[in-house]
Amino acid sequence: MPVTEWLTWRTAMERALYGEEGFYRRGERPAEHFRTSVTASPRFAAAIARLLAEIDAALGHPARLDIVDIGAGSGRLLANVLACAPPALADRLAPTAVEIAPRPSDVPARITWRADLPTEITGLAVANEWLDNIPLDVAEHTPDGVRTVLVDPSSGAERTGPEPTAEDRDWLERWWPLREAGDRAEIGHPRCAAWASVIGRLRRGLAIAVDYSHHRESRPPYGTLTGYRDGSTVPAVPDGSCDVTAHVALDACVVAGERAGATSTLLTTQRAALRGLGLSGARPPTAQAHQDPRAYLTALCHAGEDAELTDPSGLGGFGWLAQSVQIPLPASLTETP
Repeated sequence: MPVTEWLTWRTAMERALYGEEGFYRRGERPAEHFRTSVTASPRFAAAIARLLAEIDAALGHPARLDIVDIGAGSGRLLANVLACAPPALADRLAPTAVEIAPRPSDVPARITWRADLPTEITGLAVANEWLDNIPLDVAEHTPDGVRTVLVDPSSGAERTGPEPTAEDRDWLERWWPLREAGDRAEIGHPRCAAWASVIGRLRRGLAIAVDYSHHRESRPPYGTLTGYRDGSTVPAVPDGSCDVTAHVALDACVVAGERAGATSTLLTTQRAALRGLGLSGARPPTAQAHQDPRAYLTALCHAGEDAELTDPSGLGGFGWLAQSVQIPLPASLTETP
């Protein structure tokens, strides 16, 4: 079938994910297509609740404490945080889900559901696997130099297009330089801008971005564009039939956040962050099985869930970017055991 339209990857992803018939616009939930920390275990929400408690103390226990889940999916993270936070904290929480898909019927009534970011945030903003779905362009080093890659949205077929824009070239040179023929890069400045928009709304508090990521010293030479559908990886065809994602250059987002007003920064892994928040994955002592069998089984279950969330070859390998505005970084993150 002949190609009727060649698009940049950024335009194709925008249509495929967020257009009128886009993958997320029609209400697809991430948990239906790939495993996330939120769906893997409520222990992830318990760790976020502990982080909230530290932020609450740093802010002086305000009458209202925001928690904003960006790219909230089903809203399960906020529901779980409300369920496990201490009552004195939970009663003051103002939970907001930022999600373009329709509000599910089982989301607790006190959770505000909106399609755009709040104007101001005092508390915690969580972007869990959000930045990887911010559309971006792809560049390739060809015999004619670096060129923007064009894609046929119906098949995923590619061809080389024009030279990158000046903004694209500047970002590539600083964060993902292409030196060898055939090398590819995903041009991440739209993710930097998206993250800066979060930090710019943070009046006092903390924002965390949790995602598959890479750093300038070890960028993947051929990029990371991937599709997900029904629990499996599939070719990244931007036709709306699957999720289309790419790993995030979180180190570039660090600079964007600092320019937007972040006063402290930590770039770490989920394994380190969750261990600092109490998810050790340690098995309970076998003696407890005889003394308190029910508690032993509960602790054993928690250990298994913690192990999955902190597995360095899986969810534990996610990058965590934590940036605060006008408060110190939480000690649980900076004083990791």
